Amino acid sequence: MITLRKSSVIKIGRYVGFRAITVAVAIVVAVYLTIVIANAGGYVDEIIISELRFKVYEDVRTNPAYRGYTPEEIKRIAEERIELEIKKMGLDQHFMIRSFNYLYDALTLNLGRAMKIFSSSGSSKVWDIIGERLPTTILLFTTANVLIFLCELFIGLSLSRRYGSKVDKLAVSLAPLSSMPGWFYGIFMIIVFASWLGVLPYGGLVDAPPPADPLLYALSVLKHMILPLLSWAVAYIPIGVYRMRTFFLMFSMEDYVDYARARGVPPKIIERRYILRPVLPPVITDFVLVLISSWMGAIVTERVFNWPGVGTLMAIAIAINDAPVIIGTVAIYAYLLGISVIVLDLVYAIVDPRIRVGE
Repeated sequence: MITLRKSSVIKIGRYVGFRAITVAVAIVVAVYLTIVIANAGGYVDEIIISELRFKVYEDVRTNPAYRGYTPEEIKRIAEERIELEIKKMGLDQHFMIRSFNYLYDALTLNLGRAMKIFSSSGSSKVWDIIGERLPTTILLFTTANVLIFLCELFIGLSLSRRYGSKVDKLAVSLAPLSSMPGWFYGIFMIIVFASWLGVLPYGGLVDAPPPADPLLYALSVLKHMILPLLSWAVAYIPIGVYRMRTFFLMFSMEDYVDYARARGVPPKIIERRYILRPVLPPVITDFVLVLISSWMGAIVTERVFNWPGVGTLMAIAIAINDAPVIIGTVAIYAYLLGISVIVLDLVYAIVDPRIRVGE
């Protein structure tokens, strides 16, 4: 059981406080850069104003109420409406001023409304749009990342016990498979299993029309998850196994492990106390960050498999310059990542004696 002295608590508080400040600064910088990039430094405003002008002029020109008006009168009416709309949207201010207003809204998670994207219920609120897509992304990529992580962990540990064996050499030789991303293998799997063999669907979330029975619906979703899961497994398990195997080997070759072996400590106790315990904090870190990153999905993978998640949402938002959706998605992810880092630092500060003594 870990006990903390008052001096240690103060040192931990300083350490975590400093880390929290650095994380907060990183979040602010990341969100602001996203705002600038998503708005192309203000160029998107010009596109919005141009679209607004065209829409207003078209509405005024085709409105029966203005039939018989002279071109000059129609132009005056349209310009007045355009000016009102520009002020209503806040586009009459310089972009640099509005960028800090956007930053405040993003940091307070007041994400506002999307410009062009709507949820299936017809809502333009960014929270509703993201909330609608998030469950499908979590379903696919959290499942994929957890399965990949467990495979990496247990296979890597097993290989570290069999260093130099044929299985170990085979695992090392398979590591280059991870030089290609998951969507690359996904394309070939679609060609083989969906196009040639016809045993699995090309993509999507569920069969069309969706089964009415909940059990059949769930089975249909699982069937659509097979190819994305396989593509990520082929792409990311080999290098993960190699990394974990090397990681465990490094700790198993430490001097204190050799000393324990010389004392006659049983191998299982050596593995549990002297190898697994020291690697536990970084393994936990890896697992937590994998879980947090999974909610963002993968843009290209979701597009390849037509998976209706956050990645697809981001791709659509980028394509049509829907800045509020882009900024909102990044802001939420930045907060989740920042909170996770601070919690992990707190765990490190309590568990790692080097941090407790102020190193």
